[in-house]
Amino acid sequence: MTDPTLRNVTRSAGSARWLATATAALWLGGCATGGGGMQTSGLPEPAVDSQYSDWFDGGAPADMDSMDWGRVDMASQAVESGNTSDGIAQLRALARQGYPPAYYELGKVYAQGLGVARDPAKAAEYYGEAIRTPTSIQGYASLNLARLYLAGDGVQRNETLAYRLVKQAVEAGTGGSAEDMMGDMLAQGQGVPADPRMAIKFYESAAKQNHEGALRALAEAYSENGWYQQNLSQSRAYARRYADILEKKANAGDVGAMVNLASLYSQNGLLEPDPDKRRQWLMRAADSGNPEALAETGEMLLASGDTQRGMDLLRQAAEAGDVEAMEHLGNALLGENGVTPNPTQAEHWLSMAADQGSTYAQVVLGRAYLEGNVLPAQPNRGIDLLEQAARENDPLALAVLGGVYLDPENGPTQPQRAIEYLQRGHEAGSSYATAQLGEAYLEGNGVAPDGVRAVQLLKEAAAEGQVFASRLLGEAYLEGEVLNSDPVKAEQLLKQAAEAGDTTAMTKLGVAYLDGPLQETEPGQAVRLLETAAEGGDAYAMVELGRAYREGNLVNQDLAQSEYWLKRAQQAGHDSATDALSRTYRARGERGDIDALKRAAELGDPSAMADLGRAYLNGSGVSPNYREARLWLERAYDEGHAGAAASLGNMYLEGKGVKQNATHGINYLKSAVARGNAGARRDLGRILLEGRLVPAEPQRGLELLRQAATSGDDAASLTLGEAYLEGHNVEQDIDTAVRYLTQAAERGNPHAAQALGEAYLKGDVVEQDAELAKKWLTRSANAGVAWSQSILGRALLYGTAGIEKDVERGRQLMTQAAESGHPGAQASLGREYLAGEVLDVDTNRGAEWLYKAASQGHSTARLALAKAYLWANGLEGANQQQALLWLDKVIDGDSQIALQTMRDLLEDEKAVEAIQRAAADESEVTES
Repeated sequence: MTDPTLRNVTRSAGSARWLATATAALWLGGCATGGGGMQTSGLPEPAVDSQYSDWFDGGAPADMDSMDWGRVDMASQAVESGNTSDGIAQLRALARQGYPPAYYELGKVYAQGLGVARDPAKAAEYYGEAIRTPTSIQGYASLNLARLYLAGDGVQRNETLAYRLVKQAVEAGTGGSAEDMMGDMLAQGQGVPADPRMAIKFYESAAKQNHEGALRALAEAYSENGWYQQNLSQSRAYARRYADILEKKANAGDVGAMVNLASLYSQNGLLEPDPDKRRQWLMRAADSGNPEALAETGEMLLASGDTQRGMDLLRQAAEAGDVEAMEHLGNALLGENGVTPNPTQAEHWLSMAADQGSTYAQVVLGRAYLEGNVLPAQPNRGIDLLEQAARENDPLALAVLGGVYLDPENGPTQPQRAIEYLQRGHEAGSSYATAQLGEAYLEGNGVAPDGVRAVQLLKEAAAEGQVFASRLLGEAYLEGEVLNSDPVKAEQLLKQAAEAGDTTAMTKLGVAYLDGPLQETEPGQAVRLLETAAEGGDAYAMVELGRAYREGNLVNQDLAQSEYWLKRAQQAGHDSATDALSRTYRARGERGDIDALKRAAELGDPSAMADLGRAYLNGSGVSPNYREARLWLERAYDEGHAGAAASLGNMYLEGKGVKQNATHGINYLKSAVARGNAGARRDLGRILLEGRLVPAEPQRGLELLRQAATSGDDAASLTLGEAYLEGHNVEQDIDTAVRYLTQAAERGNPHAAQALGEAYLKGDVVEQDAELAKKWLTRSANAGVAWSQSILGRALLYGTAGIEKDVERGRQLMTQAAESGHPGAQASLGREYLAGEVLDVDTNRGAEWLYKAASQGHSTARLALAKAYLWANGLEGANQQQALLWLDKVIDGDSQIALQTMRDLLEDEKAVEAIQRAAADESEVTES
């Protein structure tokens, strides 16, 4: 997992470095103003190792008169004036005589490196000797020694010992510096449990002495995001007092004061933000040429968008040896703050800072080597650098390493080691480590799953600004696997993360609105979230947007928008984008866009391949091309597409575009059946039942047809119904037949409705039922089945089979069937217009419909016209074959001449009488 805030990690540049420098002088100088001494009664007094007991046991004061003090002072002045060797020699001699102040002055010499190499270990030794025997400098020596133990500078870090030393310094009346440090330790819980209330008391005592550190600490404590009780007016009052002190020092040329003053006016400063004042003080500090001031100013300019000037100042500071400038310069050259990446220079400066012990540089450079984006990937080198920083207990390094050792992309995972690092990072205060540790407990990665612990850690991380911790919690409540499902909490947490800019949270929330379980409270909410995430580069959001626009899910269907987002997802490299895009192209293909269908097939979508093959096979939207049809169907078949196998089977069975081959056809159908295609079950079942092309296998055929019908194939239900109705290769079973036909008809199959309606109309195999006949025939007729329109129309026209007569509706249905090319309807209408039984006589229409029916080979229409010819010519007893030959000759001629011949013939009363008699003789209810 990547820490989303790493690139924005910067030091508290405006104050931390300079405040440390300023207070160091107070720590080491021993020139704090003595006060009355805060009361320490009630403060804890933790035990320390016995080797330090004589530092705190009181004892008899040193026997020193004013002359002794004067000799120590003269030796100290010699050191300060540059006569270091003589001064140190004098101090050592005085120390051997048992004068504690001489030890104290030697401690200062080695702590500050006054004319000698700085040696904090030796300084600690001398300070320790200085406090064994009480004198007026014992408090100062205790305070300076506490600083060394608290920082682990030259000695083993020991917070408890540092606390006891500071307490001793306070009790000795050392003044504001000791009280300020005691406030720090009580506020942060160093050496003793944190006690904010007591910390405030010590800070307030130091603040009365105008101690800078205490004033700043109190301003921070009462600030909006402070660690004590929020009181903005009190915070500003302390900050203004602190600013007054800094301004005097800054006007006197103190560069550190200038930088600290600038920090007060920053966006997150303790006074009202004032960019002009901040810039003014930083620029004055930079004019001094001090490397640290140059670095601070460079960071400010870089962050404010003045990239070139900021980089110039950072480079000057870095070249002068400022480590933090190297850090920020190297980080910027990785491509941060709008700087054009320069891998070589970035690596150079970060390596220099890392070599000088900068854990920040080690982490940044280590991450860059691991990611391999700007710098060439060097995973081993990256891990080595992170391990160096981790050995210094750097919280971020520990967090990053924990993630590295849990991620399989970095090689074999090391869960135990990862959890150890994350636990250390969590304890060291890294909210990123806390969030990752919570995720590990949530997923059971490296530790046993523990929902309670996971929630505790993730909530803590979220409260400290780790947005992805809120998102992880929201996802967990949404999924309901490790934590109990809680959509309300899930939505709240995901919204928090989304509002903080987490694009993954936006996508998760958007998808939850699209697919459930969350419901939109505002129309378009899901799409807005997904669009924001997609514009932020989230490829998964692009895929989900494309899918939503394709399916019309909570948004109007828009295949062009679907294509747009899926193409962007494809360019972003999302794994599922190509497949989703092919489905969008296929959807466009289903609307008749053959080019889109081709694109979907070319992208490898098996369904699109099958659709394209069938389009070429049937000439749907493209010219028929059996070679292309077979090619695409075979490609889809090779991808496992069951429908393609069925289509290929029918191609071979029908000899459509290929040489007819029953064996190949049956094999393809069997393959389609094995792949679960209901249509193939139906087709193969029908073939085996009827014994068409292959020997009949009625039982196997029935089994396949039943399977297809059960899966919802109404054509299979129709075939079964007809088979049981007719008793074809199966024992007739009227009840079963009606059940299957009704099943198919209710699913909307118009041919099943026709078969049912016709059966109820005729009453041959089922009891005649005019109501059911009309119901099912009407459904079939409304679906456009000409056969049903014809027989229902005749029944309505003449009021037969118990159906109430409705001449107009009957005429409409008969006309619809006739216009769709049904020869029986054409013949019936033609005779009716000539006979005039229920419709008004219309010789022209009658001639046209009879002619059309006869042209299609309709036997009764042909016979009626032949009789009309014979009767018109007085040849009632002549050979009808001769008349039919005449009719064929007329029909084969020019259609307009043929129709005119029919009209001329039917002007003869005898011819009309012949057709009327033919109509009266005809008693069928239906016609073929």
